[in-house]
Amino acid sequence: MDTTCIFKRIEKKYLLSEAQYERLFQRIGRHLKPDEFGRSTVMSLYLDTPDHRIIRNSIEAVDYKEKLRLRSYGTAAADSTVFLELKKKFGGVVYKRRAAMTLVEAERYLRLGIRPFDSQIMREIDWAMKLYGRPKPAMMIACEREAWFDEEHPDLRLTFDRNIRYRESGLQLSRSSAGIALLPKETVLLEIKTAGAMPLWLADALDAEGILPGSFSKYGTAYTRTLEEKKQTVFEAEGGIQHVVNL
Repeated sequence: MDTTCIFKRIEKKYLLSEAQYERLFQRIGRHLKPDEFGRSTVMSLYLDTPDHRIIRNSIEAVDYKEKLRLRSYGTAAADSTVFLELKKKFGGVVYKRRAAMTLVEAERYLRLGIRPFDSQIMREIDWAMKLYGRPKPAMMIACEREAWFDEEHPDLRLTFDRNIRYRESGLQLSRSSAGIALLPKETVLLEIKTAGAMPLWLADALDAEGILPGSFSKYGTAYTRTLEEKKQTVFEAEGGIQHVVNL
């Protein structure tokens, strides 16, 4: 198993309706083939500090964003392969370091800081973990994903995510992927990932359907929602009297 991987690419996100997805796929489907994961349930544990410094920095930042997460494809068993990832975005370009390991190795690393192996990428991830004081799982984000690629443009990858959901408890990849819906039921999140310009057939299809890129962060949206819910709970507990609180 290749234990490490580096990505450098441009990522664009689009929020579609199911009708838009159907029309778009009619235009582009002949170019696409399923990637190695095809259709899968993606489960991501986002790591953060007790005061959520990583996601707060990401939300507030203009040019630089950073996230740490542990990902599995489906509910993981002890010996399942999972991926520890450091993802950075600077100047519109995404840089991702990914290290593959078993779930047991990943949980031991998060709990005790024992690296499962030594590599340049693992050292970079470990440096970021130490920088943030060894962050712990803070949010689970799961979705049902279709992943596609184009043989003529091997650096191009498209993913369509549905039923994006989140939870703040039961933060283990060995548990179910259940959570609270993050987007309306009929919404599809398209992510286009490429090392450079997208092929003309894809750009033309997006233009023909009037599909425009936008800004959307799964963890950022989930964090903001839970923060507002906590503030509302405090507000209601105080009898509707507004107080300044630090959450």
